[in-house]
Amino acid sequence: MSVLFVGSYWMLPTQDQIQIEETFVEDTLQAPVYVPNFYYGIVVDSLQVFEGEIQRNGTLADILAPFNVPYEKINLAAKNSKAIFDVRKFVVRKPYSILYQGDSLNKSATHFIYRPNAIDYVVFDFRDSVSVYKGVREIRLVERELAGEIQTSLYVDMLNQGGDVDLVNNLVDVFGWQVDFFGIQKGDNYKIIYDEQYVDDEYIGSGKIKAAYFNHINQPYYGVHFDQGDGQDYFSKDGNSLRREFLKAPLTFTRISSRYTGRRYHPVQKRFKAHLGTDYAAPRGTPIFAASDGVITEARYKSNNGNYVKINHNGNIATQYLHMSKIATGMKPGVKVKRGQTIGYVGSTGLATGPHLCYRFWKNGVQVDALKVELPPSEPIMAEYRSAFDSLSSLYISRLNQINLPLKQQEVLTAVATQ
Repeated sequence: MSVLFVGSYWMLPTQDQIQIEETFVEDTLQAPVYVPNFYYGIVVDSLQVFEGEIQRNGTLADILAPFNVPYEKINLAAKNSKAIFDVRKFVVRKPYSILYQGDSLNKSATHFIYRPNAIDYVVFDFRDSVSVYKGVREIRLVERELAGEIQTSLYVDMLNQGGDVDLVNNLVDVFGWQVDFFGIQKGDNYKIIYDEQYVDDEYIGSGKIKAAYFNHINQPYYGVHFDQGDGQDYFSKDGNSLRREFLKAPLTFTRISSRYTGRRYHPVQKRFKAHLGTDYAAPRGTPIFAASDGVITEARYKSNNGNYVKINHNGNIATQYLHMSKIATGMKPGVKVKRGQTIGYVGSTGLATGPHLCYRFWKNGVQVDALKVELPPSEPIMAEYRSAFDSLSSLYISRLNQINLPLKQQEVLTAVATQ
């Protein structure tokens, strides 16, 4: 126990001071805590790390041979991993890591880690018996705001303002039934509150749009994200669903190259005939989505249609997707699909001069224009969620209204000139 000097007097410490002092002494004498170093969830304090990229025609055996993994273990790893990851599907230039013991002359691999993308990874553990498992890196979300006015195109202008392709497509998805994105005008504008995704400090893409505003030909639209128990959806500020039971377009934002018409000059057959579908020009390999929930009735190749899929929806509506480069794995008659599920990829098979999707729509057995057919909206906000939605909607609408559009170049020059 120490003695305190206060003013000109010596005095004994109080009980509280004794306790503080004892705690301080105890803390200073406490042994240091061991904190292990982790690498993709694996303790690597006694291991070396080698990082590389998949080479063309590279195999698991080629990669692991310099690290003295027995062929029997490599073969077992390839066999055991089939249900998790097929090692025959390595992608060139994708990164991988090898954890090993020993020095440069006597390496012995303990783990092989393959990273197909920035989030997912597959671990092959060669210690004792061989095991294979998947992991997911933690994603950090950072909320951002973006605003802009259309000068050339939504795609170009949003990228110039700092957005990315995913954000463009997500915004189109929010207002796909309210705004004709194939006919937006110069002067249309938008404001978005959304998440950016990071793994460690690496930006990996935009995430969910939390709320958005789009002004199309002086008509304002608001969209607020809300989950009322059946997955994400977007609602107007009044709680009405912005979606319909069907996607307005069965692929990501692109351009319409030919509309539904009773008379069109066919570029291959060189004659005028009815075109009872909507053509979407898009790069080869662009994913094609099921427009709504349904059951596949056809999935095959036919001379004029090329590779195509036809889906029946709720009895009186059917959709068809033509000229695919290939039909997605597992798509065959009798299979149930969900709205937005990938069913194939854009191509130019059949009677087609270039890569595009011909999208056809039937109602009560008659082909109709998919862009003009009236379809019912999804469910509005349910009564039990109304109070929570109203609070969230009010908050986001207020925030959107406070976001300023960026100044145009002419306005910037005028502002500088008047200073």
